[in-house]
Amino acid sequence: MSESSGKKGASRRQFLTSVAAVGAGAVAAGAARAAAPDPLITEVQDWARATGDGVDATPYGLPIEYEGDVIRRNVEWLTADTISSINFTPIHALDGTITPQGCAFERHHSGAIALKKEDYRLMINGLVDQPLVFSYADLERFPRENHVYFCECAANSGMEWAGAQLNGAQFTHGMIHNMEYSGVSLRTLLEEAGLGAAGDLKDKWVYVEGADASSNGRSIPMEKALDDCLIAFKANGEALRKEHGYPVRLVVPGWEGNMWVKWLRRIEVMDGPVESREETSKYTDTLEDGTSRKWTWVMDAKSVVTSPSPQAPITHGAGPLVITGLAWSGRGAITGVDVSVDGGKSWQPARLAAPGQDKALTRFYLDITWDGSEMLLQSRARDASGYVQPTKAQLREVRGLNSIYHNNAIQTWWVKASGEAENVEVS
Repeated sequence: MSESSGKKGASRRQFLTSVAAVGAGAVAAGAARAAAPDPLITEVQDWARATGDGVDATPYGLPIEYEGDVIRRNVEWLTADTISSINFTPIHALDGTITPQGCAFERHHSGAIALKKEDYRLMINGLVDQPLVFSYADLERFPRENHVYFCECAANSGMEWAGAQLNGAQFTHGMIHNMEYSGVSLRTLLEEAGLGAAGDLKDKWVYVEGADASSNGRSIPMEKALDDCLIAFKANGEALRKEHGYPVRLVVPGWEGNMWVKWLRRIEVMDGPVESREETSKYTDTLEDGTSRKWTWVMDAKSVVTSPSPQAPITHGAGPLVITGLAWSGRGAITGVDVSVDGGKSWQPARLAAPGQDKALTRFYLDITWDGSEMLLQSRARDASGYVQPTKAQLREVRGLNSIYHNNAIQTWWVKASGEAENVEVS
């Protein structure tokens, strides 16, 4: 261990003895009193001296330059190259729950491909009454549905299993986005092909694959396929982006993002799972004894404070402070979120911005008066099934230290008196 890393490790240990809790009283942020005339108010500014851009300056609207740092980011050392890699949603810089497509994380196994709508085909075959092939135009003629769902990579927070690693909510929890998807239910298309040939459906599966070089094939139980899966061709009201599977992707609500196959080209009804690479050697949970659990598709209840956090420090000093974050569950709606400022010793109920939606992100807030003391910020989510988000210690007790996927443990930010924050572990 280097001298610098040794000092860093020591600081993470030492802070535990020096943290003081912040008072929980919520206050309204009052207007600042002007000590002297403010030239930004009293003087005519450049932007008011001349006309601005015309309505056709940006035919497709773009963020203003002053928000240019709100972007997806990659971690260079995480993968060998950016073709089979991932980047992260800047959740620390967003509010509300809907993720703009341009900020939504992307994960590829062989790069994002460019596939024209006119060249798109979707085949349904296998144990169906009539194998069918749909064009994009065909899909648009079926009854359409709109749903808001989160999509989370199974490896989200995976680097944090062995301890605090990546310093920022974007990097620890940013393999997630939440969008309104429009499309046709998978059930509708399966019924169009007919399932009589499949016989008893309780033990049947569908195998889905994409049109890219990796194909990323995954097996899905028929029960899920007929429940809430969606063949989506719009997100947030517009066409899917190339990196999100344009022109058509599969949406598998509440289940790991690897199953949301992009550039969807084929759906085969089968007697059993295919046992593909992505559901055997990958996307399985390795336990302490070296064995691995399969079919752990559901993303359990999880949350994270997005501000204050390492990429969103407190800059205004002591006084009114809005603590905010996101919570979600693949098993239903979020029913409550608690926030701790003392590393889990005590908890306060946060305010949900809106009632939790099924398998969608929920925004929470806690309004406090910060006295400038250090904090150990944590959040803990509950869902409609009664499940409560666990600590890392609770997860490790069951799964050991060999896992990567499905880490939904409570996250801790050490907020210093300066307002800066650091990723630490309090388990």
